[in-house]
Amino acid sequence: MSPADHCLSPADRSLSPADRRPTRAELAAAADRTLPDVLATGLDVLFVGINPGLWSAATGWHFARPGNRFWPALHRGGFTPRRLHPSEQDTLPGYGLGITNMVARATARADELTPAELVAGAESLATKVARYRPAWVAVVGVTAYRIGFARPKAGFGPQPEPLADARLWVLPNPSGLNAHFTPETLGAAFGELRAAVG
Repeated sequence: MSPADHCLSPADRSLSPADRRPTRAELAAAADRTLPDVLATGLDVLFVGINPGLWSAATGWHFARPGNRFWPALHRGGFTPRRLHPSEQDTLPGYGLGITNMVARATARADELTPAELVAGAESLATKVARYRPAWVAVVGVTAYRIGFARPKAGFGPQPEPLADARLWVLPNPSGLNAHFTPETLGAAFGELRAAVG
């Protein structure tokens, strides 16, 4: 039984991964948990979330909450041949992709993080990037990027400075709460990065 299975009710353990839904108690218990990174050396793109949500911490899968548009955008943007389910995250290195977070601890909302946590997370990310040497680092969340990297005027797209030796790109937050981007425009933003990666 995986560590994530311990977070699920016995009834949910018998369901397929796509059908598992944590209970309210399981979600509450997931606060402050961490998720393992999906990493390998020399990836094409390392995607960097702000921090895990409770749904992700309860299931053990990055960007797992229903309504999060990361996985559809990854496919729409041309990074994967089909839409992957969050439970398939360990297949990402085979596509040259990985996932980590700026801040490791899970919260119900990203705005529960302090600026100091984001700054410390950016420093930790730089160390991780230097170790794993991805070609590109894509931060999914411009506000977290602005705070963590002290770039208050940063916009979406390529950034002028590298992170370690990786090129840096900022993508919109794929959360379903981000009403500024539709699934189509979010997929197009991911597609711009895909075109730059080549």
